[in-house]
Amino acid sequence: MDIKNPILPGFNPDPSILRVADDYYIATSTFEWFPGVQIHHSKDLVHWRLLTRPLNRTAQLNMAGTPNSCGVWAPCLSYDNGTFYLIYSDVKTFKSPFKDVHNYLVTTEDIAGDWSDPIYLNSSGFDPSLFHDTDGRKWLTNVLWDHRKDKDSFGGIILQEYSPEEKKLVGPITNIYKGTDIGLVEGSHIYKRNNYYYLMTAEGGTVYKHAVTMARSKRLEGPYEADPENPVLTSYNNPTLELQRAGHASLVETQTGEWYLAHLCGRYLPSRGRCIMGRETALQKMIWTSEGWLRLECGGNEPQLTVTAPNLKSHPWETAPLKDDFNTEKLDINFQFLRVKLDADSYSLSERPGFLRLKGRESLNSHHTQALVVRRQQSFFYTAETCLDFHPETFQQMAGITAFYDNENFYYLYVTHDGEMGKCIDIMSSVKGNTDFPLSNKIALDNQKECYLRIKVRYDKLNFQYSQDGTNWISIGPDLDCSTLSDEFQEGDKEASFTGAFVGLCCQDLSGKRKPADFDYFEYREA
Repeated sequence: MDIKNPILPGFNPDPSILRVADDYYIATSTFEWFPGVQIHHSKDLVHWRLLTRPLNRTAQLNMAGTPNSCGVWAPCLSYDNGTFYLIYSDVKTFKSPFKDVHNYLVTTEDIAGDWSDPIYLNSSGFDPSLFHDTDGRKWLTNVLWDHRKDKDSFGGIILQEYSPEEKKLVGPITNIYKGTDIGLVEGSHIYKRNNYYYLMTAEGGTVYKHAVTMARSKRLEGPYEADPENPVLTSYNNPTLELQRAGHASLVETQTGEWYLAHLCGRYLPSRGRCIMGRETALQKMIWTSEGWLRLECGGNEPQLTVTAPNLKSHPWETAPLKDDFNTEKLDINFQFLRVKLDADSYSLSERPGFLRLKGRESLNSHHTQALVVRRQQSFFYTAETCLDFHPETFQQMAGITAFYDNENFYYLYVTHDGEMGKCIDIMSSVKGNTDFPLSNKIALDNQKECYLRIKVRYDKLNFQYSQDGTNWISIGPDLDCSTLSDEFQEGDKEASFTGAFVGLCCQDLSGKRKPADFDYFEYREA
């Protein structure tokens, strides 16, 4: 049995891996998407299921107004003495010299249950990580962000003790590591093995030069000796690798004594240099050398697509249905909201049983409350469709299906109202905030009750379709370039972005009447 990478396809960056007895968990970043932090679960490191999103209350995470690619960065999941600990950053400012980044801690005894209200830790930098030492003391590391002129913004990895009794950081702050010549040191985790403290970091930035580096010390406070063969993992020197951007990793030991590294990666569209699915999570099998350094079992430092699985019993999970008929009391776990929790004033699964009702809210450009329910794109090839019952009375009322990156970059097939033709279909695109309507002529619907809408994506080509009966489909509008729904497209303006493409359903009512749209189903099929 082999591990097939990426193990968590689609937007799942900054993995923090943890084993508790026979269970494995990976926490990943969610940025401006709510609920915050994805936690996947496995029994064998091969098969994974989305288990929970712990930051599901506004008291834990309030991202209204948060800029794009801010929100939850680089969570750290750990466990000690019956308690799970989750550390996360909530970033409020990004594209400036400053990072208004607030670090919090939540805890639980049941990883799939309710988590505590947050304990505030600090705001000195991002990528916080909690280390539980063998003497019972707990230590927080994070990047020291330096906004000053002529300073390295990535000011090193700082260390401070956390007091569970006082529920705060205590004692001196020590800068324990400035990184290697690769630069941009971040993403720190500490491990203890054979009387050494090992400091794992990410360097090179989270694009082409991303890398995993290691250092060690006999003392927690350092000084730390860098691995002479750094980086331990990178894709930078081989542009032919399918897994690019390899970096930002964490380490786990199996109950059989095998070691694995969870790391982020990205898969480029052919010939386009863009990762439409964002940064994903992969696993590599590791060994320790006789000199006490960590290495890929396969040799070298390049990520592999296929990795030998651990000596554990296979444990596949039940396959989720492709079609969601909205017949349950809760939304499927794969769906997320943008920035804020949606309540009964924005959506309902009970007001019309068997339908998802979205009540018109703000536009797709909004940083506040959108009636938007979407899931990750997890394949280069997919088809998504829905059946919509919606009766707009003004051009300010819209509902439909969208391929979405952020509120400046999306494609939208929607039903609206036109003063001359009445109920109709139109297409809207937004590319770096520049809005267009690529359908030369709207399509009249003659006030039919229901309309079927579909998105087909094939690599970088997106095509919209509609149907009156759900069987006979008609393509409308031109093929659209969905490679714009990627980090790299945004970074053409030198403004880094960190998420990935989503697809799902939405409804707007700019008149403020909260006109509802009823969706009979949502189907997502890959290949």
